[in-house]
Amino acid sequence: MTTEFYKGTNWQSTSGPYIERAFHAVDLWPHGPDSESDGVGDKDVLADGLHPFLAIGPKANRPHNMVGVVVTYKTAITVAVMNIAQAFVAKAYVANVLTYNGGNAATFDQTPDIGSPVYIDDSNDLDSGITLSQSPANDVAALNPLAGYLYYDQDDYADIGVGGPNAAADWPKSLANSLIYFLASVMLWPDAY
Repeated sequence: MTTEFYKGTNWQSTSGPYIERAFHAVDLWPHGPDSESDGVGDKDVLADGLHPFLAIGPKANRPHNMVGVVVTYKTAITVAVMNIAQAFVAKAYVANVLTYNGGNAATFDQTPDIGSPVYIDDSNDLDSGITLSQSPANDVAALNPLAGYLYYDQDDYADIGVGGPNAAADWPKSLANSLIYFLASVMLWPDAY
């Protein structure tokens, strides 16, 4: 189970670009206990040091929500500073689910590859630490906002002309034909641009 949003000092896969904006936590989703009657479940609670990809604005706007990555979170004032810059790359857990049927994950990407689309997904089927999947709709058939695309991590590049220990990326991934959470770098590229 992946019960906590991604954290750690290596959460950024690029050093920019940055467009940082502050948002009240109530305007971000999915995180925390679900307080709506949309049948979609709980996620991890925001805390400083966690860096999930989240949608911004009402779920009624879906799939045309802004999307960003949490940079910092101030618990005392429930405000998150988000990076909303197109082409920023950060690490996150991604679910390989492609479609749902009857509220359950139904089909899975066994070979996710660079450039595969990734969506904000608030489905009950996903663990509480997961906000991204490869499915364009959630488990109640609501369209998911596009977050971006699978991208190379810094150590996925071979050190051509420089030398060093880096080897070629292990892309495409090789996953089972079941619900898998894999750690990947995602290039923020929301649909709203």
